[in-house]
Amino acid sequence: MRLGRLASERRRLTAYWGATVVQVVAVAFDVKVLKQASKVTLMPLLLSWTRSQQASPLLQAALLASAAGDLLLETDLQLAGIAAFAAAHACYLAVFLSQPGQRSWRVVAAYGALWAALIALLSRGLGDQRVPVAAYALLLTATAVVSRWHSPRSGLGGTLFLISDALIALRMSGRDFPLRGPLVMSTYATGQYLLASGATAHDQGPSS
Repeated sequence: MRLGRLASERRRLTAYWGATVVQVVAVAFDVKVLKQASKVTLMPLLLSWTRSQQASPLLQAALLASAAGDLLLETDLQLAGIAAFAAAHACYLAVFLSQPGQRSWRVVAAYGALWAALIALLSRGLGDQRVPVAAYALLLTATAVVSRWHSPRSGLGGTLFLISDALIALRMSGRDFPLRGPLVMSTYATGQYLLASGATAHDQGPSS
């Protein structure tokens, strides 16, 4: 039974990383159908894996909200997509704050300085979007902080998620560069996996 469970978990993770590779390549070569199809499968596949790990309902809610955000951002409902991701980060905050960890105010100070620098850099180019972007970035930063308090693994996930959305904000502010799109999706997918796997590993202990 244990071997069967491990094989099932491995298949689910393989499917997730396979969809991630397809997504990154499709974004790099601007294959529209593949971009849309692979993007909306990412979080459901990761959710399937976390369910096999007996993940907490809050972690599953974070991934469901992320899946909704991915889907909505492919439509004209951009604000609804952002709201869905804000809900995902609220769930991540609840997940990591509910678990023991080493809380360091140096981490808060470091990420707070990073948030302030990022907003100062992008503010002029964001126009009317300055306030909502700053508020969402603050939520992202909070996730990065509490995930780092939890463990280095989940902390790296929070940082990668922050980087991914910062790259999107760069484009919104009028700054772009080649291969930004593939970099956004690779850091997003990896960050989500590290956040999820970091939380489930802590739930199950070292043997998981």
